[in-house]
Amino acid sequence: MKRRALFLDRDGVVNEERDYVHRAEDVHFTEGVFDVCRAFQGAGYLIVVITNQSGIGRGYYTEEDFQRLNEWMKGEFAGRGVTVDGIYFCPHHPEEGVGRYRTYCQCRKPAPGMLLEASDDLDIDLEGSVLVGDKESDIEAGLRAGVGRNYLFRTNSQAEGEKTRATKTLESLGDLLKERDLFDK
Repeated sequence: MKRRALFLDRDGVVNEERDYVHRAEDVHFTEGVFDVCRAFQGAGYLIVVITNQSGIGRGYYTEEDFQRLNEWMKGEFAGRGVTVDGIYFCPHHPEEGVGRYRTYCQCRKPAPGMLLEASDDLDIDLEGSVLVGDKESDIEAGLRAGVGRNYLFRTNSQAEGEKTRATKTLESLGDLLKERDLFDK
């Protein structure tokens, strides 16, 4: 039986956006992220992180650095009662990538590849799922994959009234908890 998922972009949603975060000491979790994840997990959603990581492709850090951070991050979530069911990433960049990482791919958002791969791997009902991103490319990826609800988490870098195709714009992650119909079985 297919399950719903809460898809979260990493930089800007799970943690504050900073230049190419790849070390635990540089991670500052976004206010409310653990509460939101616990509520969705309690309602039967899988928790899945989807993230463009062009810092790998640009040579700023390695895939091994990224995986070490993932393990640490999953431990931080687990310590707060949340299981991260999957982390999907795209290391590519079409212009700035180095070597094999310089490519146009189907995994780099706004392409839907990471969402489709997670759906196949984890047997996810995309239409019944929710995505939260902080960029329009996140929203576009969700729409292309067929994710039912796509929320834009407004950060300081976005202007009020900026055009979006999102289901709704969130001023805080906690606002997602007010969407009571998301928790209906």
